[in-house]
Amino acid sequence: MKILFIHQNFPGQYKHLAPLLARQGHECVALTLRVKEATNWQGVQVIPYALPKRDGQKLHPWLVDLDTKVTRGEACWRAAVALRNQGYTPDVILAHPGWGESLFLRDVWPEARLGLYCELYHLAGYPHLNFDPEFASTDIEAETLRIRMKNINNHLHFEQGHAGISPTRFQADTFPSPFRERITVSHDGVDTIQACPMPDVRLTIEGQCDVTRANEVITFVNRNLEPYRGYHVFMRALPRLLRERPNATVLIVGGDEVSYGARPPKGRTWKQMFIDEVRGRISTPDWQRVQFLGRIPYDQFLRLLQVSRVHVYLTYPFVLSWSLLEAMSCEAAIVAGDTAPVREVITDRETGRLVDFFDRDALVGEVCALLEDAEERARLGANARDLIRAQYDLRTICLPRQVSWVEGLVSRA
Repeated sequence: MKILFIHQNFPGQYKHLAPLLARQGHECVALTLRVKEATNWQGVQVIPYALPKRDGQKLHPWLVDLDTKVTRGEACWRAAVALRNQGYTPDVILAHPGWGESLFLRDVWPEARLGLYCELYHLAGYPHLNFDPEFASTDIEAETLRIRMKNINNHLHFEQGHAGISPTRFQADTFPSPFRERITVSHDGVDTIQACPMPDVRLTIEGQCDVTRANEVITFVNRNLEPYRGYHVFMRALPRLLRERPNATVLIVGGDEVSYGARPPKGRTWKQMFIDEVRGRISTPDWQRVQFLGRIPYDQFLRLLQVSRVHVYLTYPFVLSWSLLEAMSCEAAIVAGDTAPVREVITDRETGRLVDFFDRDALVGEVCALLEDAEERARLGANARDLIRAQYDLRTICLPRQVSWVEGLVSRA
């Protein structure tokens, strides 16, 4: 079977699936913006394409998102036409449509089966919009219209896609019927062999930390430190948390950019804004126990989760972070914000502790309670890992389900 992968940052969510399909003997090709020259990656022929240079043009703000997607869609279409003219015809196209690359591929190969990675459909109602009153839209009616326009890309793909796959029920359920009925829920998978508990682990980052399981370590992880992932809530909890836990070390992972939601005021970062807000209420000795590690290599990231005594996870009702599942796989004791995507994996008092997303006092209280109770931490951590192994294990659960979904794309033709 000839399989074409489309992802602007390939392999992205196809990190494990694409090499597996190649090992199974399928002819796998990927079109991506990520590389500059053609290469072979784990049996996948990776072909680059580039975006055209365009002069600036005036657009209605609600059309900017669609304009970028059409631009990417056209560039990918031209690369696909070049492949077609060389005699290439895929049986299956697996695409992440979020950036628009796959908008016009069925025009090139109308007989190909198109499977879409369905990350999110943008909903305008609460709690998807204005969940956090601090950053609420000042013009809710206009924002609703903007979000409707943002979904044009999704709807254009619905007409072409034969089936979808989504990593969580929360994400799949954002999509409207009847396309929701074509979506299979299957997570990308957690490597539970690699992400596992390690009693004798040591995390050493020169000039920042040198800790083991003997240390009282509290961890907080975001791709970028921003309100969508509860960074502001965690920072505002820090003054009390540091006072109540005088021996704790707080390790914070995340970049300074913005992945989701609104940008901070020009020239500032969310990270520094909330440091500035709380720093005056934290003594210098206490502040020295807080380390911002930035973005760290994956091996260090796993050691961070393995060394963590309590791991804090917060998110708006949005895409669930891989890091939470990896922390659970490492048997971390979790304190998490009680939002819909989190409840899919965290059951209060069974696989972690849930608190109201905005309740900083409850967050501190649950963290402190777990730090005082080694037996409860061990119980929650073991339950969390059992859940990940039973429902999200990469090799035994998720990859077989994804391969079955790909095969189903063809068998349902």
